[in-house]
Amino acid sequence: MKNILITGSTDGIGKLVAIKLASEGHSVYVHGRNEGKVEKTVAEIKFSTKNENVDGFVADLSELDAVKRMAEEVNAKLSHIDILINNAGIFKTAEILSKDGLDLRFVVNYVAPYMLTKELLPLLEKGTDARIINLSSAAQSDISYAAMIGKQRVSLNASYAMSKLALTMWSFRLAKELEKVAVIAVNPGSLLNTKMANEAYGQHWSPAEKGADIQYDLAVDEAHKGVTGKYFDNDRGGYANAHQDAYNEDAINQLIDFTNKLLRN
Repeated sequence: MKNILITGSTDGIGKLVAIKLASEGHSVYVHGRNEGKVEKTVAEIKFSTKNENVDGFVADLSELDAVKRMAEEVNAKLSHIDILINNAGIFKTAEILSKDGLDLRFVVNYVAPYMLTKELLPLLEKGTDARIINLSSAAQSDISYAAMIGKQRVSLNASYAMSKLALTMWSFRLAKELEKVAVIAVNPGSLLNTKMANEAYGQHWSPAEKGADIQYDLAVDEAHKGVTGKYFDNDRGGYANAHQDAYNEDAINQLIDFTNKLLRN
């Protein structure tokens, strides 16, 4: 049985995959930004799956200090992590910028998973067939760093697509750096029946289970064992090409340098 941490798992596809994994007896750690909701989700999953090995962590991923605290709590509590699913993401919010003055989508969708994963790598390297699954999107577009640090106003669609490209670019770089841990970026499917999609667009094309099922497969299915540095496009039903910048080493170097400087400030 595996130790599995899933961010953004108090609802949507994160919660569905948490239930599916817990029902098989894995130790599952959910995450959310609301303590009451996390406690309720943990209790619900324990009851429905008859698995007592379910616990939770609380952190607002738009606040980098909170991400750091969560990483410290995870490191103190767990001996190892076999699967990390960076599922948390946001699109439509009342606020455009984070408390640090950065684009909120950029922080939650990219900087937070970057920071959390970096802090948890020692645990992942102790895992068995360890895998990192990063939730990307079909929406990926050229990054404006001025927009990402709140100096240029762009549409929600644009900043979301930039954040998801950043996540994908970093996923490919991380895969090259890690020998013992596989990294896959995944588009779980466009306009799934989730709160995020319905709030953003008022409609959906596919059931949320479509996204949960591919997260599950990429996390534990033997068919994906050893696969790393790839992008799985669930709209196309297989591994596919991401945005061209995900393969541009100069662009990736610029992103990583920018991110590291941001986190040092």
